[in-house]
Parts: sequence; C-alpha cells; structure tokens
Amino acid sequence: MSDIVIEAKELTKQYKKQKAVDGASFQIRKGMICGLVGPNGAGKTTIMKMLGGLVLPTEGSFTIFGGSSEKELAHARSRMSFMIETPYAKNEMSARENLEKLRLQKGIPDRKRVDEVLEMVGLKDAGKKPVAKFSLGMRQRLGIAGALLSKPEIMVLDEPVNGLDPEGIIEIRNMLKHFNEEEEVTILISSHILAELSQLCTDYMFIRHGKLLQTLSAEELHKMCGEYYHIHTDNDPLALVTLQNKLGITDCDVLKDGSLRLFERLDELPLISKTLYENGLLPTTLHVHEADLESYYMKLVGDDNDEHNQGNAETDKA
Repeated sequence: MSDIVIEAKELTKQYKKQKAVDGASFQIRKGMICGLVGPNGAGKTTIMKMLGGLVLPTEGSFTIFGGSSEKELAHARSRMSFMIETPYAKNEMSARENLEKLRLQKGIPDRKRVDEVLEMVGLKDAGKKPVAKFSLGMRQRLGIAGALLSKPEIMVLDEPVNGLDPEGIIEIRNMLKHFNEEEEVTILISSHILAELSQLCTDYMFIRHGKLLQTLSAEELHKMCGEYYHIHTDNDPLALVTLQNKLGITDCDVLKDGSLRLFERLDELPLISKTLYENGLLPTTLHVHEADLESYYMKLVGDDNDEHNQGNAETDKA
C-alpha cells in the first residue's frame, strides 16, 4: 500500500491573466511535516484552498488517499482538517461553546472530544471567557483545537503561528510535533517564519510565482545549505572586487549591510585573509557560518520578491 497521502500533477489555478499556481506537481507522504515555503502571493494559500475544495483547479489534478473523483475527495476530506487564513469563531461564545457547536456540525458523536482538544491546546481553563477577549495566541490555539476535533489523519495549516510571540510560537511548535509523533498526523504547513519551519519540518516545498522551485527533505536541505564565510571589512565593495579579481571567486552574496557571504574556497581562510590585508582592507568579521533555511531560501529565489509580493499579495488570498 502506498504511503503517498496527497499527490498533485500539474496543478494550476488561474485568475484572469494571473496564474496563482502554475503547474505544481508534488507528493506528500504519510508522517511528513511538510513546510510550504514562499513569499506572500507565491500561491501557498491557493494550493491549500484547492486541496480543501474551496477553490477549483483551472488545470491539472490531485489525489488525496488515492482518490480523485468528487465523491472520493469528499470522503478523503472527512479524514482531514484545514485551518486556512483566520480561524473562524463566534466572538460572543466561549472556546467550549464554539467547539461544541463545531462538533455537532461535523457530526462527531463523542462529547468528550471537546474536553480532550481543549486540554491538548491549553485552553481547558479558559472557562466562560468569550472569544472576543482572547489574545491572538488563544485564537490560534482555538483554531487548532477545531482542526483536531475530528481526529484528522492530515492537517493543513496556513500560517498557524502568524502574529504570535516567541513563547506562543514554541508552544504551537511543540504541539504540532506531538500530534505528528504521537498521533501520527501528517501536516502540511505554511509560514513566513522560516526559522520556525526549520525546527519543525521533515520536508520542504519552495514556491515562487506560483511555481514549485524545489522539494527536498530536511536532511537534503542541511546538506544543500553547507557552510559559508561571513566577511565584513572597512570597505566591503572593494573587498568583493578584490576577491573576484585576485582569487577568482564568483559564488558570493552581498547582504543588505554590505557584508559578504562566501560559499567557495572554504578551506583557504588564511589566503583570503592575507589577500584582503595585502590590498589595504581591514576585516572586522571573518568567520564560518552554516547556512540556515532563510539564507538558503533567499539564495534560491533571488532578489525579486518585493516586486512580486506587491503584484500578487491579493491573488494568494483569493
């Protein structure tokens, strides 16, 4: 029996002249925590909406648990939960009241399930406090509690830690890890907090302009990131020219503060330092770093994110 729980082939969604998702093909296997990584407007939310049946594909197809017909997908979605955009809840009702209403709507017979999920997400002591008085973190926990009511085999979560403080982010991370490891829940999650995804995900899908650029495991990402020199001098533009002309270095990034990331000749630090000194440059920073998810992502997608975000921010939330 295949362990592929979601498979997409050339999945495309077009709004007028703009393709929000452009020929995306991917597989999600049972047990993954798969991070969907991309800027605003990249197509992350649109992919999730298509999986949830909220938006129909323009072209292409996908299967969930091997099913692709309307009837099969409806059954498959009963084994899933979705938290896309802002979790819905009635402000005048308490967490318990909201979940009880949702339990009845979903036809879940187990009355104890509401108490169980409140305990799981740390809202068991919220009492009769109306949702209107909840913090953003409490609202996110309530949204996750709603997603857990049906004991899903797959959770699809769109920016679940958006707006949370560091403590709240850690709590949600640990919670999702528990669901994945102890409850065997497969998770597809998007987030713009790349450092957080790097501590959570087993696999990644990088998306830009609606196109999937790359899919790889956390282990593969670690190997791809590798190491780099971080170089800062009293004249960084001259340092860049010097390294290019004197040592033939080409694989080098210039950061916003002007400092350099050098991805080649990593075993020649004495030569690099000597070359800088001999050309009148004073290094103020010269040490080895290991690239993280964020730096790898920025190297992958290039420098056109800001321009693209302005054009596509609304499309991704369509």
